[in-house]
Amino acid sequence: MKICITSQGRDLTSPLDPRFGRAAVFVMVDPDTGMVEAVDNSQNLQAAQGAGIQAAQTVARAGVKIVVTGHCGPKAFRVLTAAGIKIFNTQASTVGEALEQYRSGKLSEARAADVGGHWA
Repeated sequence: MKICITSQGRDLTSPLDPRFGRAAVFVMVDPDTGMVEAVDNSQNLQAAQGAGIQAAQTVARAGVKIVVTGHCGPKAFRVLTAAGIKIFNTQASTVGEALEQYRSGKLSEARAADVGGHWA
């Protein structure tokens, strides 16, 4: 099961990026193997529209089952949930802290988007 955490950098020590669609990087973690992979999302940083949808499609294609992020907008939320991906919101400082919060059961699954569209 692959976990995606929104990030401002490329590893577990990087600051968490609170935005899903416009996150700089997606840090993908496979808890079973310990593999960590950084997936660039820079194409969506300045997108006029569609950043959340494109980001959600990228994450779904990567085989992610869990997304941990600060916030998720309505269009991305719809695409992620339609793909069977669960979303968890966090206020963690780093990617590693967000991962630990998820692993220890401190995060609740999001039931709806928590920001409006085009949130920057």
